[in-house]
Amino acid sequence: MIVTMTPNPSIDHTVEVGSLRRGEVLRAQRSHVDPGGKGVNVSRALAAHGRKTAAVLLAGGAEGARLTELLDEQGVAVHAVPVAEGTRTNITLAEPDGTVTKLNLPGPACTDTELNALLDATLAACGHDTTWIAGCGSLPPEAADDCYARLVVSAHAAGARVAVDSSGLALARCLGAEPDLVKPNREELAACAGVPVRTLGDAARAAEVLRARGARTVLASLGPDGAVLADARGVLHGEAPVHAARSSVGAGDALLAGFLAAGGGRDALGPALAWGAAATGLAGSRMPAPPDVDRVGVTIHPAVDGDRVLEQER
Repeated sequence: MIVTMTPNPSIDHTVEVGSLRRGEVLRAQRSHVDPGGKGVNVSRALAAHGRKTAAVLLAGGAEGARLTELLDEQGVAVHAVPVAEGTRTNITLAEPDGTVTKLNLPGPACTDTELNALLDATLAACGHDTTWIAGCGSLPPEAADDCYARLVVSAHAAGARVAVDSSGLALARCLGAEPDLVKPNREELAACAGVPVRTLGDAARAAEVLRARGARTVLASLGPDGAVLADARGVLHGEAPVHAARSSVGAGDALLAGFLAAGGGRDALGPALAWGAAATGLAGSRMPAPPDVDRVGVTIHPAVDGDRVLEQER
């Protein structure tokens, strides 16, 4: 089983429009609502593949109740820790060419008592078959930025491996606790390492900076340039083709889910890339199921093309 912890989940409302033009009245083509939050998405992807998972999250108000209902409908076991304020709603505007504009609200304020209850519930959700705990996403306002560091320490004491997918101080502070895996995107990797990431070589070096600070393995998602995986054996780079991109929302979460589902070692990079690419081909923040995933065209090799400029920098 893989247990996820999401301190700041959301209801994700995706609206598909022909084109986004500021200051105009736009007619939506389609809209749908999904459960949101990085850890929530990881659990959704795992459940879609028939993998046992439990999603532990903070939930408040009518939105929190709706979030729980949506996850129940998708076969995700939910452990909801109540908070006084309502769960946030995020809005995604998706255009046909795959351009996505996302409006993320800050979320409800979180007290120390509520955060401690979340950490306790996460450990309580683990069973003898738990292989990973994944702490994912931003922290809600007023939450202590050592949240994930505390999760790593507690989980290691309980004998579990821990993955962290976050940003800012929450990511930086967890490194000293030696998480088994961190999964930043390109921007988060650059910010945490304190170096620009414009080339593949930059990404490899930045990943090694995070390893030097305590992360045992770094899986950095690079958008259309795939991902790099840095561990004690060196750095790999992998890519997977996306035939028709619709939305990048949740692609990194699907990448992490595929990596953990495949065991979390070097051999897991291929499945992870395939899951992430599959999510990019789906609308909104939908998570891929087995029929969506195609391993054909996935390539993995040592990260030796250090001068290659990342597509986002071209």
